[in-house]
Amino acid sequence: MDNDQVNAFMERFVTDLAATDAAGSVVIGHRLGLYRALTRGPATPEEFAERTGCHPRYLTEWLRGQAAGGYVEHDPRTGRFSLTEEQAFCLADPDGPNVPAAFLIALGMLRAEPRITEAFRTGAGVGWHEHHEDVFIGCDAFFRPGYAAALVPDWIPALDGVDAKLTAGARVADVGCGLGSSSILLAEAYPRTTVTGFDYHAESIARARARAAEKGLTDRVGFEVATAQTFTGADVDLVTMFDCLHDMGDPLGAARRVREALAPDGTWLLVEPFASDRVEENFTPIGRLYYSASTFLCVPNGLSQPGGYALGAQAGEAAIHEVMTDAGFTRFRRAAQTPFNLVYEIRR
Repeated sequence: MDNDQVNAFMERFVTDLAATDAAGSVVIGHRLGLYRALTRGPATPEEFAERTGCHPRYLTEWLRGQAAGGYVEHDPRTGRFSLTEEQAFCLADPDGPNVPAAFLIALGMLRAEPRITEAFRTGAGVGWHEHHEDVFIGCDAFFRPGYAAALVPDWIPALDGVDAKLTAGARVADVGCGLGSSSILLAEAYPRTTVTGFDYHAESIARARARAAEKGLTDRVGFEVATAQTFTGADVDLVTMFDCLHDMGDPLGAARRVREALAPDGTWLLVEPFASDRVEENFTPIGRLYYSASTFLCVPNGLSQPGGYALGAQAGEAAIHEVMTDAGFTRFRRAAQTPFNLVYEIRR
């Protein structure tokens, strides 16, 4: 046995365990608005307690832990803690990367650990709707800024003729819409276009309807409870699916339904997690993140539904292409990509 290799592995373990334990502290900071409060300027724990109304002893431990992880700055001369502009953007701005929302997803999905452990033994599924609401809320809050930054400026223009159609006025079906952020983003960007969001999770649809009403968009944005295999509509100009096809037990049935719903010159915009077809090329920090989430969320959901598929978050382009070909689509191309997503344009 090589002791240096043992020590190197233990260093990796300590880093991982520290990050795992810190997830709860990040979510506490998110729920209590501590990161936002710290953007108002440096503070000692006592000053921060006056600012936030929280107990100074808890805040002392929280601030020191955040500084140890590099999430907060500490000035040893004054004893004050602060956020850099970059930290504030990532931690306190809901339109930024919204890092705390990702930790909210993680803690939410880990609540299901006993059920997932048993599912390993039995092969049973665990449906998306069976998870804690932190999973739904966290997913929406974390993914929305990325969609806001890329969907209209980059992804839509990468599709042949779609921007012009949406500008002139088109019909969009946003399938697997969750809490409706993607549907609302499209409607806000294209005032002449109508969007209908579909999701099988009734609780998410209720939240989506409330959001559309708050924004005064109910005349152009509607939401319906439906699966990807049963959503309504015909002669649709654009069907969108954001990070959800790989979660489905029957992605082939969903693809066939999309093909039926599309107008002859319609387009399917499919956004999936970034993954290589070579498994070993996914052994990266992002791949590790996706495999872990897929173990708790994506594969269990697929196995909970009829259809026989459990693609998972790292399915890769070849597996997605095969589903499209089996569904009868003849045109499939990668239109864009980011470090986190692959963006496909699919046509009849």
